[in-house]
Amino acid sequence: MTTLRDAAMTSKAWPFEEARKVLKRYENAPPETGYVLFETGYGPSGLPHIGTFGEVARTTMIKRAFEVMSDIPTKLICFSDDMDGMRKVPGNVSNPESLTPYLQLPLTKVPDPFGTDESFGHHNNAKLRSFLDTFSFEYDFISATEFYGSGQFDDVLRLAAERY
Repeated sequence: MTTLRDAAMTSKAWPFEEARKVLKRYENAPPETGYVLFETGYGPSGLPHIGTFGEVARTTMIKRAFEVMSDIPTKLICFSDDMDGMRKVPGNVSNPESLTPYLQLPLTKVPDPFGTDESFGHHNNAKLRSFLDTFSFEYDFISATEFYGSGQFDDVLRLAAERY
């Protein structure tokens, strides 16, 4: 009789195959952070949908497969690219012409057409978190607007500028 870990290490199912690739990166030493970071992204230009669910579900499957194979802690981040520009006015809002002046502005600079949140980006981020919570996903939510605005990306941006 094999253990669950033994079965995971030989499984041909794609989440286990992908998890083994991640595990291979840490065969000599655990990550400096003390955990393996899994990340999925979301562009809040519209409401969450089955594709959004699929992104988080697939990443979660690989994360869970990894957890069966390893004792290294894991973390899942759901990253919202809410600084992305609004490329078109959504069709599901009342008074859509009122949003036309905000085309190409970051989604967190576009007024919330539903009047419930600080911006259109904030509205859709709230909908995303509610959607993910409905399915009991375990994740940490990160907003690009918050990370850029707080300076949390500054060191990486400086490094990129130096190397460019």
